[in-house]
Amino acid sequence: MAKIGQTIGEKYDIIKEVGRGGMSKVYLAIDHNLNKRWAIKEIERRPRDKNNFIAVNSALQEADMIKQFDHSGIVRIVDIIDNGNVIYIIEDYIDGEPLSAKLESSGAQPQEEVIQWAIQICDTLEYLHTRKDPVIYRDMKPANIMLNSDGNIRLIDFGIAQKSSETGKKHPNKKKVNLGTKGYAPPEQIKGERQDARTDIYALGVTMYSLVTGQIPGRESYQVKPIRYWNPQLSSGLEAIIEKCMQLDPDKRYQSCAELMYALQHYDEYSIAYHARQKKKLNFFIAAVSAACFFLCLGILGVVMRNVTNSADYTQNILQAEKTTNEEEKIQFYSNAVNVDPYAMEAYLGMVEAFKDDAVFTTEESITFEKIINENLSGLRNQRGYGNLAFEIGKLYWYYYDYGKTEGGDNQVTRMKSSVQWFEDAVEYGGENSEFYHQAVVYRDIGRFNQDITLRVEEASDSGLYAPYWTNIQDLVEMVTNDTDESEIVELEVYKLAMFSMETYARKFKAEGVEQTAMNELYDLVKNEVENIQTTSDKTASLKQEIADRFDSAAAAIENAFREQVSAE
Repeated sequence: MAKIGQTIGEKYDIIKEVGRGGMSKVYLAIDHNLNKRWAIKEIERRPRDKNNFIAVNSALQEADMIKQFDHSGIVRIVDIIDNGNVIYIIEDYIDGEPLSAKLESSGAQPQEEVIQWAIQICDTLEYLHTRKDPVIYRDMKPANIMLNSDGNIRLIDFGIAQKSSETGKKHPNKKKVNLGTKGYAPPEQIKGERQDARTDIYALGVTMYSLVTGQIPGRESYQVKPIRYWNPQLSSGLEAIIEKCMQLDPDKRYQSCAELMYALQHYDEYSIAYHARQKKKLNFFIAAVSAACFFLCLGILGVVMRNVTNSADYTQNILQAEKTTNEEEKIQFYSNAVNVDPYAMEAYLGMVEAFKDDAVFTTEESITFEKIINENLSGLRNQRGYGNLAFEIGKLYWYYYDYGKTEGGDNQVTRMKSSVQWFEDAVEYGGENSEFYHQAVVYRDIGRFNQDITLRVEEASDSGLYAPYWTNIQDLVEMVTNDTDESEIVELEVYKLAMFSMETYARKFKAEGVEQTAMNELYDLVKNEVENIQTTSDKTASLKQEIADRFDSAAAAIENAFREQVSAE
């Protein structure tokens, strides 16, 4: 059995034990080659123990399955070490806690957080369900959902996950086993019948129910009270969504996680209040149609006056937004303008600038903004100017997004990952002739690099990525340095990224042909620019100092990279 301080597989140093079960122990370890933390599951073989034999085989099958997956919402298996009597499974270490622990410690969770978690889970399940040979997770519950310290969700324990084609099969000479967790597993799973994506949708519905109410649905019966029985303040729209997920008949549930995800993103539209508003609008529309019969006689005058009125309403809301200094009021006026004309760009661009005002784009603001824009996104993409809007939204997330930021750590990589989709839209819809096209490509490619590099390093498939990344970093520094209109936050964040990249990848850059003089020139440029920036806030002053603290280590990394080459020669 492993001991604290022991090295497994010649590179994984055991730090401490972090958990154990009946057949296994889990340790925190550090890879001394990559300086990265991993979780190591240790399973001991006991030849005379039949249950142990089953557990070992099950763990190996689970590991083999997970190794095939490549999704941020699934814990990765990076190595399996079989020492004969002991098997070590090396997987992602999750610095967080299961949602069951949050339920136990604080009870029912905030509705908006649960919805965002569920959206992430939908994305993960959709990945599993749409594989060439679809995989059904089959054990969705709060205990199997890990919440990272950065706020992201990961699924664990694929012990009973199964290919859809294999579910419900009868195995001769084997006792019928009801897999899944009672209260969470749907009837078809308990009965051992054929299962598909809708099986996981049912369990996700129950999971959402538990999280927003703090209640575990009846284990003896599938009849449960609506969520607003427990908390009348909960959304009737969310209640309707959960009830549809938990239908006993699979045909009455959402038929895919993509469909469920869309519903969750628009849950307000399922609410009683929303339908009341829509009914009111319908009545108004009917009245308007009746009136239109009269105004039709006036010919083109009615159309003109209607357009003038809409234009006036839109402009008035824009002017009110620009006039007020209250951010909430500003966003509300812009939102009102969007309601008048959902495909005009000015209101969206105004919102982007408003979110930048305090130099922080919060998670709550992101949810508000995405609700507004996602409803109109398909139509916006057909409008002239959408590419520019997508570019500005990308920069908003890249420089200001607060998601995943902790007191002791930055979230620069998280911000870059969140912005990639917008820069991809900027490139696609802006076109090569747009003034921001090259910048959007640079941002997109840097974001993609940081999104993928950890996995590519672990897979030893990162060769050839560093030279293009270096070129993009140079281009980004040049763009920001030459743009006199950029804010000090943008400048400092770019210089921080450049300094970090040289400190981290100097050897990789050298290996792919980047000259020492080029690195030294960029280093000197960044250092000089940082030293000359006159900060105007505590945030930028702190950011400037953070970069200055890396000067020496970045310079040393460059020198060491090329010194090693000389020594080798």
